[in-house]
Amino acid sequence: MEYQPLLNVLVLLALGVLLDPVASIMWPVPYKRFQSRPKADPYCKALYPFCPTGNPEGGMPKMQSDDVIEVFAMKAPVWEFKFGNLLAKFDIIHDAIGFRNNRTGQNYTMEWYELFQLGNSTFPHITSETPTPVWCNQGAACIYDTIDDQHWAANGTLVKVAEMTGDQFNKFGVWAKGDNDTGIYYETWTVEDSPGGKMWFDSYDCASFVVRAFNVMGLMGAKFNQSVHLNYTRIHLYCDEPQYLGNASTIFGPISVNNSLATDIRAFYSNFQPHQPIVSAIQSVIQALETVFSENKFYFFYNYEYWFLPMKAPHIKLTYTEAKLPGPK
Repeated sequence: MEYQPLLNVLVLLALGVLLDPVASIMWPVPYKRFQSRPKADPYCKALYPFCPTGNPEGGMPKMQSDDVIEVFAMKAPVWEFKFGNLLAKFDIIHDAIGFRNNRTGQNYTMEWYELFQLGNSTFPHITSETPTPVWCNQGAACIYDTIDDQHWAANGTLVKVAEMTGDQFNKFGVWAKGDNDTGIYYETWTVEDSPGGKMWFDSYDCASFVVRAFNVMGLMGAKFNQSVHLNYTRIHLYCDEPQYLGNASTIFGPISVNNSLATDIRAFYSNFQPHQPIVSAIQSVIQALETVFSENKFYFFYNYEYWFLPMKAPHIKLTYTEAKLPGPK
């Protein structure tokens, strides 16, 4: 048998995959991990300080190996401090984890959230100083003493879901610190082909952190109460297969070969700028919705790279669905 023609075809296919980054895409695209957390762009300023009373690097307290640690799922409406229970009516919920050491009686709250608030984590700033959009989308874990029962229980949820030993908690703490150091940016959107269909990109937010943390605790031997049912908020974008565009250097830098693409991306994001007067903000939102729903397009930033989403109905949807607690091994 003559193998050379077959070999030639295989070589061409391999070269095609190497030269075409889209040809080898894995769906959903894996969330990029980093060796360590870089310093945020000096341009980024938080309206409210991140983790003001806790450990901003996610370091965990140490327990005695035979301690009994109760684990709580905690939920409250997003921006409850400003709008009360309003956003709970739309199932826009923030998630956190509570811990109680039965020996000491000490309580702890653990949250994963944005360093520079939700708007900055979802859209960039368009400035005249640089052609490149400025992203302030870092997220991190914060753990601090006490559980504010009124905050979590009055308008949300505070329910015991599991027990673990002090030794298991300490091992979870090692995982949490590593996760916090390597998973540095916040991602608001879940991008899919259709409701319940193929996923292109997964979200990385407070809810996904809690689900991920509970699963790790389960693997470490924590005993979960299977009778508890918990729902989590997701904000979805729906589109046909995303098209890879490039990173900031290839689109906005000196080696850019498509100035019209850079201009179009800046124009798209300019409709989502924060800190606008109310009239301008309303006009921007209307223009943004027209772009998404009428023109069926969305520029998406993931793993510090840009993608074009060919949007389709229903375009955008918010869901509040259950993620099951870990079961027995």
